[in-house]
Amino acid sequence: MDSIFSDRIADVPRSFIREILKVTLDPTIISFAGGLPNRALFPVEELKAATAKVFDTMGRDVLQYSTSEGFAGLREMIARRYHERQNLDIPVEDILITNGSQQGLDLMGKTFINEGDDIVIEDPAYLGAIQAFSLYKPRFNSVLLTDEGMDINLFKSVMSAKKPKLIYTVPNFQNPSGLSFSERTRHEMADIVRGTKTLLIEDDPYGDLRYSGRRKSSFKKFLPDNTILFGTFSKTVAPGFRLGWIVAPHDIMEKLIIAKQAADLHTTHFTQCILWQYMQDNDIDAHIRKIKECYGRQMQAMLSSIEKYFPAGVAHTSPEGGMFLWAALPENVSSRDLLDLALKDKVIFVPGDPFYVNRRNTNTLRLNFSCTDEETIDTGIRHLGQAMEELLKK
Repeated sequence: MDSIFSDRIADVPRSFIREILKVTLDPTIISFAGGLPNRALFPVEELKAATAKVFDTMGRDVLQYSTSEGFAGLREMIARRYHERQNLDIPVEDILITNGSQQGLDLMGKTFINEGDDIVIEDPAYLGAIQAFSLYKPRFNSVLLTDEGMDINLFKSVMSAKKPKLIYTVPNFQNPSGLSFSERTRHEMADIVRGTKTLLIEDDPYGDLRYSGRRKSSFKKFLPDNTILFGTFSKTVAPGFRLGWIVAPHDIMEKLIIAKQAADLHTTHFTQCILWQYMQDNDIDAHIRKIKECYGRQMQAMLSSIEKYFPAGVAHTSPEGGMFLWAALPENVSSRDLLDLALKDKVIFVPGDPFYVNRRNTNTLRLNFSCTDEETIDTGIRHLGQAMEELLKK
């Protein structure tokens, strides 16, 4: 049977997270595994009102086919928010609405990656990007993440030796580590990329979810011709809408639109209109502040519980925002073994392995705090700490 499948799909694994989330169907499980927004914060009543208004004002037109680029009103709103929040002047025609940021990754792969092309990713990296790009069989060049961002000496060496076609990065509250790139690292990376043909993909799903510190500059400010921006409404409004976008220069956008048309013609016009109407009638920034207040408390609860319950020798990040933090067991201790023990106490997390392209049986793990209340976080981290103690005694 294997002989009927394409070479492209043969070596691409199933998403580890999508598989492990099946365990959470058991309501007794405490899950730190998924990157799930807190469902209690979804603006259900406001979206119901927006949906009714869309039908009242747009009627049957909202159910019709639409343009591949996306609903103009929504794209104009995205462009306006870039100007207001980051002082970036983005032309509306440089914005393409996608089925989540994940489709953006696939479109970039289709448009740019030939088998054997060199691309740069973080180490560890967002596993959805690893999976999406793996379909196109590039050579992954992983650059270690430090507290400042990508290790600048390693990055410079890879850029010089490989001349990669793409760089993929999540510079704000990175998934999985929660780390953010410093202003200095952004400047230094931009100086290295400037003047090359390499494209830098700045994926920013968590940028609005900052709980402390100050917003850092976008790579688009330093590298306007080399930077592709990804954004999404999944973390601020509703992930089920699957609404994201790509910002790209005109000549690149032309090719991305062709790839988009070949994939699905266009993203659902109906949900685009509902989201646009919701943002017309409601203060989205007030809604985001509500999310930040909730997630900020949950993150602090997790950090406090970690300080209480994790054994000495277990390191962790302390993010300024986002939805994740990253922990590291002592060297040569497997986080997969820890998962087996934690599951006995009804706690799950994501071991570090899926976030690397060339490492297995690692000592790292990702913990999500956004969809679990403070009391449950304390209970789950206590159980996880007990599992760590048991593992370290072996």
